[in-house]
Amino acid sequence: MSEAFNLWSDWPRLFEVALNAVLFYVFIVALVRIAGKRTTSEFNNFDWIINVAVGSLAASGILLKNVSTLDAVVAILCLAACQYVATLWVQKTRIGSVVMKAQPTLLTHKGEFLWEAMKEARVSEEEVLAALRAAGEVENSDANWVILETNGKLSVIPRQDSGLEAEALQGVKVPEEPDGKD
Repeated sequence: MSEAFNLWSDWPRLFEVALNAVLFYVFIVALVRIAGKRTTSEFNNFDWIINVAVGSLAASGILLKNVSTLDAVVAILCLAACQYVATLWVQKTRIGSVVMKAQPTLLTHKGEFLWEAMKEARVSEEEVLAALRAAGEVENSDANWVILETNGKLSVIPRQDSGLEAEALQGVKVPEEPDGKD
């Protein structure tokens, strides 16, 4: 019965958990400092998955008796190394960027909702309107474009005289032509 309902460990186990928690805290802070700002900046999907995995491995190393501290540290270092190599690959090669990063998507163009792009990206009209409000715009027509960025955020570019060839739209997935609402 005591195994099924375990509210309290013995003092040596509590000390081990506390020590592992401190060790992992110091280790992860040092790793983040070494890896740089990207590690904790706005995440793209890949960064988010890696950080969740690191958290899970740290928790396993802290709490699970059958996972040694060194096992968890090695696993975290391997993930950090994989992320470092992957980010270099993305930075240095076009194919790395295509494979690892989502492409930004144009969701509105000069006040017109691009319904097919919104449907494909699974973004609702309400989410676009919320982004417009957050940017201080009161009408969709006040924005040249609303773009779903690679990190999942919506960027609002205020209305101005510029076309789809604008430098800020390089690499943005632009539908062939604005389409009607289904």
